[in-house]
Amino acid sequence: MGLIFQEYLPGRRIFKCSNCKAHSAAHDQIFSKHFNGRFGRAYLFKSVVNVCLGPKEDRVLLTGLHTVNDIYCKCCHQILGWRYEKAYEEQEKYKEGKYIIERTRMLKEGW
Repeated sequence: MGLIFQEYLPGRRIFKCSNCKAHSAAHDQIFSKHFNGRFGRAYLFKSVVNVCLGPKEDRVLLTGLHTVNDIYCKCCHQILGWRYEKAYEEQEKYKEGKYIIERTRMLKEGW
């Protein structure tokens, strides 16, 4: 088995995987805090680190049909949320390329 290279984010306010504490996202990458995931509240991020993408799949979410990839922590493989690949409704297009991370799957550092 090879080494897993982690990216460490600069700055004080960092979100980390709740299972292994690997950095996942910086506070300044939050696009919105008004989302829901499978397990409750979630944040929409512009970019994340230390994740692996699952296969693309069409999923009917609260806001309609989207093509998404589940995202997993690349260190411990815990599911963190998903990435919006494609939104089929015009008013949802702003989500494309962004990431949902569920609050229950992350810890805060530096708050």
